Amino acid sequence: MAIHPTAIVDPTACIAESAEVGPYSIVGADVEIGPGTQIKGHVCMEGPLRIGRDNIFYPYSTVGLAPQDLKYKGERSYTTIGDRNKIREFVTIHRGTEGGGMLTSIGDDNLLMAYVHVAHDVHVENHTVLANAVTTGGHVVIGEWAVIGAGSAVHQFCKVGRHAIVGGYTVITQDVLPFSMTVSEREAKVFGANTTGLERRGFSAEAIGALHKAFRLLSRSGLNTSQAVARIREEISRSAEIDELLAFIETSKRGVIK
Repeated sequence: MAIHPTAIVDPTACIAESAEVGPYSIVGADVEIGPGTQIKGHVCMEGPLRIGRDNIFYPYSTVGLAPQDLKYKGERSYTTIGDRNKIREFVTIHRGTEGGGMLTSIGDDNLLMAYVHVAHDVHVENHTVLANAVTTGGHVVIGEWAVIGAGSAVHQFCKVGRHAIVGGYTVITQDVLPFSMTVSEREAKVFGANTTGLERRGFSAEAIGALHKAFRLLSRSGLNTSQAVARIREEISRSAEIDELLAFIETSKRGVIK
C-alpha cells in the first residue's frame, strides 16, 4: 500500500492494499479504509471510523473527531462513510453521541465542498452536494439527491427532503420539503418544485406538474398546512411523489418551510 513516510498510522488501523495515505496525514486507532480510497496530505482521522471504497479526502479535512457537544463525555461512538465520496479541503465530520444514536453517517456518491461541517449524529444519504461552507447542526438528516447552496446553515434536528435544492446563504430552521426549491433572504420560503433537478433525474412531466400544484396550495393559497394537505388529497391524483410529500409533512416534528 502507498503510505507516505511522513504519515502517522496507528498499528490498529486497517488499510486496504490499494488505498493511499498522503504526506503528514494522521490515521488513528480503529480506523478502516477501503480499497481505492485516497487520503491526501494533512488529513486527520480518528476512530472508530469505517470508510468504504474509492473515496477521496483532500488536504486538511478532519474525520471522526470528537463532537462539539458539551454533553459528550468520551463515549465510544462511530463515524461511517460509504463509497465514492469526495471530501474537499477543511471539511469537518464529527462522530456521534449517546444522545443521538452514537453514529454520524455519510452514504455514497456525495460531494462535500470546502469548509463543510457535518456535526454529530448527522446522516447524509446518497448523491448529495453540500456546497462550500454549508454548516449542519447535530442530528440533521439530508435526503438523497439534495443540493444545499454555499454558506447555508441547517439547524439541529432538521431534515432536508429528497431531491430538494436549497439556495445559497439560506438559514434552515424547519424541515425542507422533498422535491422543493427553497431559498431565504430573511426568512426561508418555498418557491415551487425543483424542476430542473427533477427533470435531470428522469421524473415525468406529470409528476413534476402534480408537485407544482401541491406547492402552490402549500405556499400561495393562503391556507394553513392542514387545510392545504386536505386540498392536495382532494384535488391532486395520488402518486409516489405526492404520497412522499404528504408523509414528510405529516411526520415532521419541527414543522415545514412553506
